[in-house]
Amino acid sequence: MIKLKIETLTTAAFSEFGDVIETQGRDHFMINNGSTQRFHRLAEVDVLGESAKAIISIFRAKQLPMPLRVMMLERHPLGSQAFIPLKGHPFLIIVAPKGEDIHPQEIRAFISNGQQGVNYHTGTWHHPILTAVAEDDFLVVDRAGEGNNCDEHFFSDEITIILDPSE
Repeated sequence: MIKLKIETLTTAAFSEFGDVIETQGRDHFMINNGSTQRFHRLAEVDVLGESAKAIISIFRAKQLPMPLRVMMLERHPLGSQAFIPLKGHPFLIIVAPKGEDIHPQEIRAFISNGQQGVNYHTGTWHHPILTAVAEDDFLVVDRAGEGNNCDEHFFSDEITIILDPSE
């Protein structure tokens, strides 16, 4: 059995999997006659394939029962996928490195402080959104277009991966 340790979400710790979208500690410049700080290019949107487009959606997520047995991870081979919390609540993140195979011992868990979003790099394995409150909204930037942009990996019954935020 693998018990995931929840790590604080930082740019350095998350860099293998994607970008942390936040203003804390980031450079900015002034726009709009000095009334607005622009935190420029916090992440890049990848969209691969013919007729691919970057799109913006809102996902409304319901909280899953905890502790959570992680049964599957997914990846998007044709584009990045960003999740930005709209209501300021922390959320949980489970990721594994890119590649054809997932090695359970390489799976990591993070928690956002509610002011941070994430942008999963193309091909990064991740769990579907995990809100830490009963219901939460996320601005999502990802890819639309032809082609299969979602691979799912289901773990065998012999592999037990647990996320328990109370520990």
